[in-house]
Amino acid sequence: MVGETLIFALLGLPLLASALTLLLRHQPNLRDGQAVLIGLVTAACAIALFGRPDGDHVTILTLAAGLDISFTTEPLGKLFALVAGVLWPLATLYTIGYMRGAGEANHTRFMFFYAIAIHAAMAIALSGNLLTLFVFYEILTFSTYPLVTHKGTPEAMRAGRVYLGILVASSVILLLFGVIGVWVMADTLTFTKGGVLAGKIDPFYVPFLLALFAFGIGKAALMPLHRWLPAAMVAPTPVSALLHAVAVVKAGVFTVLKVAIYIFGIDFLRETNSSDWLVWVASFSILAASIVAMSKTNLKARLAYSTVSQLGYIVLAAALATSLAASGGALHIAAHAAGKITLFFCAGAIYVAHHLTDIKDMNGLGRVMPVTFTAFALGALSIIGVPPLAGAWSKVMLMGGALDNGHLAVLAVLMISSLLNLVYLGELVIRGFFAAPTHGLKSPAVQEAPVAMLLPLCLTALMSLAMFFTVDIFIADFGG
Repeated sequence: MVGETLIFALLGLPLLASALTLLLRHQPNLRDGQAVLIGLVTAACAIALFGRPDGDHVTILTLAAGLDISFTTEPLGKLFALVAGVLWPLATLYTIGYMRGAGEANHTRFMFFYAIAIHAAMAIALSGNLLTLFVFYEILTFSTYPLVTHKGTPEAMRAGRVYLGILVASSVILLLFGVIGVWVMADTLTFTKGGVLAGKIDPFYVPFLLALFAFGIGKAALMPLHRWLPAAMVAPTPVSALLHAVAVVKAGVFTVLKVAIYIFGIDFLRETNSSDWLVWVASFSILAASIVAMSKTNLKARLAYSTVSQLGYIVLAAALATSLAASGGALHIAAHAAGKITLFFCAGAIYVAHHLTDIKDMNGLGRVMPVTFTAFALGALSIIGVPPLAGAWSKVMLMGGALDNGHLAVLAVLMISSLLNLVYLGELVIRGFFAAPTHGLKSPAVQEAPVAMLLPLCLTALMSLAMFFTVDIFIADFGG
């Protein structure tokens, strides 16, 4: 009963926040205050559910025999719900500071769709079958479209068309047919430990079915279906944080990993070598996106391509098809979320405080914004994989998974990508703290962003540090 109540709470609280946002639209302080408060309650529920045994189950609607909208708890879903639940109140507080500090219009509309997106992310995390996941995957796409196009400029509308076009087309043309294929062959869409396809499909066809999911899940931003992600960077920075850390891309790679574990089964993928091709596609995405990131001088654009690269790590974890790699991929969802939301929070703080977006203009800025740049350094070190930050553990586990599966070349991919991470993320830290100040930054006075922005970025940076020492809490065994 407690588990079912927590599931309903995680699904319902974001909807309550969205409704109250509309009702209190003429009272900004109450509107924003209730969003933070409900976010904190949601975080508490996510933590409570994470600490419970697996197997809590709720069915909302039955369409036909074997086809229902249902939710259940298992290790991967609880971890994603934890990530989204804990980061939501911090992202909400940051959003309030950003929207007010940057003078953004349509605050109520923004907060309404932000809460709907969190609801969809929670439903995806706790989905009990592919039908439920697919429905809320689409809801997440359409609820974030107004956020991407928030500014209403021609550039924002073009970005929205790219965003919606790629994500809807990939899901309808590829992902939907993958779901139908599983239903036809396995006669079930229920997520099951060990998968549902062994003995139900000719191994020859498994790579093709896997391809429908790998490329149909466009939110995973696997190259070449990644263009929507950098295009969406025209949106306000809180949207970037939502896209990269809290909901959208995490929903994508979570779905890839969940399908690999609970539909295909990692043992079945390994025995049939059906995911070997995906190892190389993910490896290409990791390296190519890192190289592109190095060429970008706009901070958000660089971070966007960094995300494309980091998502490749989680797809790679699914493709390696070992329990260790899958556990490392799950951990990387949490580690990357904490690290990357910190980096985007810092990018927004820099914009609000100094209206700078180009890295070349940020020489000496670290001495003017020491708290922001220190947080950025911690987030960057986690993304790079340097101990004692959380990203170090997930990369070590991926390397172990590659060794388990005999993919020695993947070790080189991971090491090269980490070096590239060091170059394109380390540049801003070096420029900020050690380069001669650019014109306009020569004043020694500290000028940070508002406290409502500064506090969340400090807390998320500390999360990356804390997760390194508490990693056992976040590791689950997906063998079988």
